[in-house]
Amino acid sequence: MKILVLNGPNLNLLGRREPEVYGVLTLDEIVALARSRAKELGADVDAFQSNEEGMLVTRIGEAPGVYDGLLINPAAYTHTSVAIRDAIKACGLPCVEVHLSNTHAREEFRHASLTAPVCIAQLMGFGAAGYVLGIEGLIAHLRGKD
Repeated sequence: MKILVLNGPNLNLLGRREPEVYGVLTLDEIVALARSRAKELGADVDAFQSNEEGMLVTRIGEAPGVYDGLLINPAAYTHTSVAIRDAIKACGLPCVEVHLSNTHAREEFRHASLTAPVCIAQLMGFGAAGYVLGIEGLIAHLRGKD
């Protein structure tokens, strides 16, 4: 089983960007936690981060036939990207959306997610643990245990 973990804009700045909101772990450390848990559950994880919408769309479009599922933190694109939403829907793979912070407890413009309706689940507010929970849920879903 292979899972692609996708990360959107500015997540490469984790560890130093607003640690009171996003925590102190770097993206590499968060991905390592998710990868470790996936391995314990018998799955492999590849990860990709981009600040460019089109690169994320391309990776999603290339995922079928290579990956069994997606875990995505679209970051700011959550609220703006019809292109990422359409790519998730079109690829046909189960996708879990994660956010480090609870977007509903933040500015009003962060309350709406364009991508969540085409995902099987959305996790937010658990910090880095959300990635691990998302991996666990996605693997359970793929195994038909959800």
